[in-house]
Amino acid sequence: MGEPVQFSVHTALGGGEVADVLLWKKWHQSLTVFVVSTALWFLFVRAGYNLISFISNVLFLLVIILFFWAKSAAILNRPLPPIPNLEVTEEIVLMAADETRVWVNYALSIAHDIAIGGNLRLFFQLAVGLSVVSCIGSLFDFLTLVYIGVLLCLSLPILYEKYQDQIDDKLNAAYKIALVQYSIIDEKVRSKIPLH
Repeated sequence: MGEPVQFSVHTALGGGEVADVLLWKKWHQSLTVFVVSTALWFLFVRAGYNLISFISNVLFLLVIILFFWAKSAAILNRPLPPIPNLEVTEEIVLMAADETRVWVNYALSIAHDIAIGGNLRLFFQLAVGLSVVSCIGSLFDFLTLVYIGVLLCLSLPILYEKYQDQIDDKLNAAYKIALVQYSIIDEKVRSKIPLH
């Protein structure tokens, strides 16, 4: 039996610009993401600033700057501010609708399998997953969860790339233990359910 094939974390992350940022290959951009996310988290969660107020104030400031720039450009015979033609094309809307349709249909098929099909395994997986999300959600507010997600995205891929062999060994051992425990629990639950 040969040695297991080791895959590239960079390729698993898509192999593009995002993978470079998550693996700190472009450390200026990674540091920028870290600093901006930390500043925004501190501003909204720790300082108590409201997200809607912040967006409203930034847009209001932008409109004021552009208004006075356009008025002064007309008076001083200068060029107008370089604002692109902001417009959502029908193609972008159709692409977003198609992608949304795929995800909604997937969620509905899962709901159908649970409700009509009686898929007990899928029901328990969904119940455990939603319970975990509920417990985590009760501990943190939404912006803190997003910030934790950003921190994990900036740290876990690089750690996994560095210690891939050791992590894979531990995960394989944990997976085997989980399979044994799952089969024991599954057998106990199935023995309690009458099959008439």
